[in-house]
Amino acid sequence: MIKSMTGFGRAERHTDQRKITVEIKSLNSKQLDLSTRIPSIYREKEYEIRNTVGKALGRGKVDLFVTVENLSGAKTAAGTINKELFRTYYTQLAALQRELGDHNTAEPLITTVLRLPEVMQTEAVTISDEEWQALTEAVAEAVENLNRFREQEGAVLIADLLKRIDTIEALSAEIVPLEGERIETVRTRLMENLNALQVKVDSNRFEQEIIYYLEKFDITEEKVRLKQHCDYFRTVAQESEGVGRKLGFIAQEMGREINTTGSKANHAGIQKIVVRMKDELEKIKEQLLNLL
Repeated sequence: MIKSMTGFGRAERHTDQRKITVEIKSLNSKQLDLSTRIPSIYREKEYEIRNTVGKALGRGKVDLFVTVENLSGAKTAAGTINKELFRTYYTQLAALQRELGDHNTAEPLITTVLRLPEVMQTEAVTISDEEWQALTEAVAEAVENLNRFREQEGAVLIADLLKRIDTIEALSAEIVPLEGERIETVRTRLMENLNALQVKVDSNRFEQEIIYYLEKFDITEEKVRLKQHCDYFRTVAQESEGVGRKLGFIAQEMGREINTTGSKANHAGIQKIVVRMKDELEKIKEQLLNLL
């Protein structure tokens, strides 16, 4: 099913000690741009999580948030101070302060020492298989919910795009009755200019030149190709997934035919219709940026 690149998914899992919450949101992007925020106790699973999310979502600017809430009795990472190292750092820094005559009290010396390497030591927390399984399931469910959201958005987008394709075809049909009027207008203008010059011309040669002149402004091929592109757009839109780029290429081809029609129009009424067609096409291109 066709998906939008915009969506949101959320899932929760509980273990005896922790409540795990996974939230994931995505916006449109040409490539996969995945950003994760995972608690340090789950950091060793980050590569696996990123790989799972990347395969499931394909493209988009994706933000993944994993939060954990400790329940009663949960074991947390305990921080301890390396007292011997602390004393060594403290003694040396205090001696340097006295030697240099540094009386700066903006930050207590104890605070400074606590930030030095290896003074604070954190005991690793062992994660049970049950908790790893809960985390994996929460990520999978959040991704599934996000994809469900994307499918709903995708269905709305495709319906809107097809409606605009119908509008472009209807506008193209409005050009047909104006073409005969345009030809007659050009013929009349040329005749009036010749009469003003008061020169005698060969009527047969004049008709030949008129036909040659008008052929340069014929837009039959452009209308036929535009119709073919619209039909192909509808066909591709029925495919299951990954149609965003294909439809974007088709929209570019439609734009070429519409632009050529405008350059050949030589008629105010046709030009107005071309402007309306361009407006619809620009809206289509904007919407396609959100399709996966």
